[in-house]
Amino acid sequence: MADVLSLDPLVVVVILAMTVVTVVAKVGGIWLVRHVEVSDRLQAGLDVLPGAIVIAVLGPELASGGPAEWGAAALVLAVMWRTESIILALVTGVVAVVSLRTLF
Repeated sequence: MADVLSLDPLVVVVILAMTVVTVVAKVGGIWLVRHVEVSDRLQAGLDVLPGAIVIAVLGPELASGGPAEWGAAALVLAVMWRTESIILALVTGVVAVVSLRTLF
Protein backbone atom coordinates (compact mmCIF):
# COMPACT_ATOMS: atom_id res chain seq x y z
CA MET A 1 0.00 0.00 0.00
CA ALA A 2 2.90 2.38 0.68
CA ASP A 3 4.06 2.13 -2.95
CA VAL A 4 0.75 3.51 -4.19
CA LEU A 5 1.18 6.75 -2.25
CA SER A 6 4.90 7.27 -2.87
CA LEU A 7 6.05 10.04 -5.17
CA ASP A 8 8.99 9.94 -7.52
CA PRO A 9 11.46 12.62 -6.32
CA LEU A 10 11.92 13.79 -9.91
CA VAL A 11 8.20 14.50 -10.18
CA VAL A 12 8.29 16.55 -6.98
CA VAL A 13 11.31 18.53 -8.22
CA VAL A 14 9.63 19.22 -11.58
CA ILE A 15 6.43 20.40 -9.88
CA LEU A 16 8.39 22.68 -7.54
CA ALA A 17 10.42 24.06 -10.46
CA MET A 18 7.24 24.81 -12.42
CA THR A 19 5.83 26.55 -9.35
CA VAL A 20 8.93 28.73 -9.02
CA VAL A 21 8.91 29.64 -12.72
CA THR A 22 5.20 30.52 -12.57
CA VAL A 23 5.62 32.74 -9.50
CA VAL A 24 8.71 34.46 -10.94
CA ALA A 25 6.90 35.11 -14.24
CA LYS A 26 3.84 36.59 -12.52
CA VAL A 27 5.76 38.67 -9.99
CA GLY A 28 8.27 39.74 -12.62
CA GLY A 29 5.49 40.82 -14.97
CA ILE A 30 3.82 42.89 -12.27
CA TRP A 31 7.16 44.44 -11.33
CA LEU A 32 7.96 45.21 -14.97
CA VAL A 33 4.61 46.88 -15.63
CA ARG A 34 5.03 49.04 -12.53
CA HIS A 35 8.44 50.25 -13.73
CA VAL A 36 7.58 50.84 -17.39
CA GLU A 37 5.44 53.68 -18.64
CA VAL A 38 2.34 52.12 -20.17
CA SER A 39 1.26 54.00 -23.28
CA ASP A 40 -2.33 54.10 -24.47
CA ARG A 41 -1.44 51.73 -27.30
CA LEU A 42 0.16 49.20 -24.91
CA GLN A 43 -2.82 49.48 -22.55
CA ALA A 44 -5.20 48.78 -25.44
CA GLY A 45 -3.15 45.69 -26.31
CA LEU A 46 -3.19 44.48 -22.72
CA ASP A 47 -6.95 45.01 -22.55
CA VAL A 48 -7.64 42.69 -25.51
CA LEU A 49 -5.07 40.07 -24.51
CA PRO A 50 -7.46 37.76 -22.56
CA GLY A 51 -9.80 37.51 -25.54
CA ALA A 52 -6.91 36.84 -27.90
CA ILE A 53 -5.68 34.02 -25.66
CA VAL A 54 -9.14 32.44 -25.57
CA ILE A 55 -9.36 32.60 -29.36
CA ALA A 56 -5.86 31.14 -29.75
CA VAL A 57 -6.74 28.22 -27.50
CA LEU A 58 -10.25 27.55 -28.80
CA GLY A 59 -9.79 28.46 -32.47
CA PRO A 60 -8.07 25.24 -33.55
CA GLU A 61 -10.64 23.15 -31.67
CA LEU A 62 -13.46 24.96 -33.42
CA ALA A 63 -11.77 24.69 -36.82
CA SER A 64 -11.45 20.92 -36.50
CA GLY A 65 -14.72 20.48 -34.63
CA GLY A 66 -18.05 19.14 -35.69
CA PRO A 67 -21.67 20.06 -35.07
CA ALA A 68 -21.29 20.03 -31.27
CA GLU A 69 -18.44 22.54 -31.30
CA TRP A 70 -20.10 24.80 -33.87
CA GLY A 71 -23.41 24.71 -31.99
CA ALA A 72 -21.65 25.58 -28.73
CA ALA A 73 -19.82 28.43 -30.48
CA ALA A 74 -23.12 29.81 -31.74
CA LEU A 75 -24.55 29.70 -28.22
CA VAL A 76 -21.46 31.42 -26.83
CA LEU A 77 -21.80 34.21 -29.39
CA ALA A 78 -25.49 34.64 -28.56
CA VAL A 79 -24.86 34.76 -24.80
CA MET A 80 -21.94 37.16 -25.22
CA TRP A 81 -23.98 39.43 -27.49
CA ARG A 82 -26.94 39.54 -25.11
CA THR A 83 -25.17 39.65 -21.73
CA GLU A 84 -21.64 40.93 -22.50
CA SER A 85 -20.43 38.58 -19.73
CA ILE A 86 -17.29 36.65 -20.63
CA ILE A 87 -17.67 34.29 -17.67
CA LEU A 88 -21.29 33.47 -18.50
CA ALA A 89 -20.36 32.93 -22.15
CA LEU A 90 -17.49 30.58 -21.25
CA VAL A 91 -19.65 28.58 -18.84
CA THR A 92 -22.35 28.36 -21.49
CA GLY A 93 -19.79 27.12 -24.01
CA VAL A 94 -18.47 24.39 -21.73
CA VAL A 95 -21.95 23.16 -20.80
CA ALA A 96 -23.13 23.37 -24.41
CA VAL A 97 -20.21 21.47 -25.92
CA VAL A 98 -20.45 18.70 -23.32
CA SER A 99 -24.21 18.44 -23.81
CA LEU A 100 -24.06 18.56 -27.59
CA ARG A 101 -21.28 15.98 -27.76
CA THR A 102 -23.61 13.51 -26.04
CA LEU A 103 -26.15 14.10 -28.83
CA PHE A 104 -23.83 14.05 -31.85
